[in-house]
Amino acid sequence: MQRIVISGLAGLLIFYHTYTLFDLYLGSGTDLYQGGSGNAHPRFEHVQSVLRVTIIISLILVVMNRRFALYAMWAAIASLVATHYWALFFDLPFRFLDGRHPLSYLKGFIIPTVITFLHYSMNSQRNSRKSSAAGEA
Repeated sequence: MQRIVISGLAGLLIFYHTYTLFDLYLGSGTDLYQGGSGNAHPRFEHVQSVLRVTIIISLILVVMNRRFALYAMWAAIASLVATHYWALFFDLPFRFLDGRHPLSYLKGFIIPTVITFLHYSMNSQRNSRKSSAAGEA
């Protein structure tokens, strides 16, 4: 059951970040970066794109139950949230900043936190079964 929830939440994030990248580069252009910028900050967009690709890859590895993938997921998501604060504090003219409270970017940590707790809960249950089986033998 926990593996299904992890896969569902990871799938949701994979879809969101894939859609955002698709819309930015192949679609009509996502409106996250509009708002008077006129592609004035391409480095910012490219940094966020690399982070989104890293998030997608790390989430695929999390679904495959690779422990190191959790660390990569957290590093990429924390970096993506940091880029939001970069835009906020340096007054970059992006639409996604309009009317948002500075703490609102922290909600990007909710789903990764649930994935991490479920992952460690699942591993602790597996380890307790292994130790009880070893004790019986």
